[in-house]
Amino acid sequence: MSLANSFYNLIVKRNSIYVGSILAGAFGFGIAFDTLTEKWWDSHNRGMQWKDIRDKYVTADGDDEE
Repeated sequence: MSLANSFYNLIVKRNSIYVGSILAGAFGFGIAFDTLTEKWWDSHNRGMQWKDIRDKYVTADGDDEE
């Protein structure tokens, strides 16, 4: 019961702290979710993305043929 009381007194008791902690948690979750899904996508599609095959189609000096 001590953990629940500590949680209530530190976070839930004041509405501004409660809402701020929810917003901070949502922000952190969003960053973590984006990072993890991007890493999964890159590993799942390795060799099929533009950043992987760019060297085959772009010249070394960076000039495009027009």
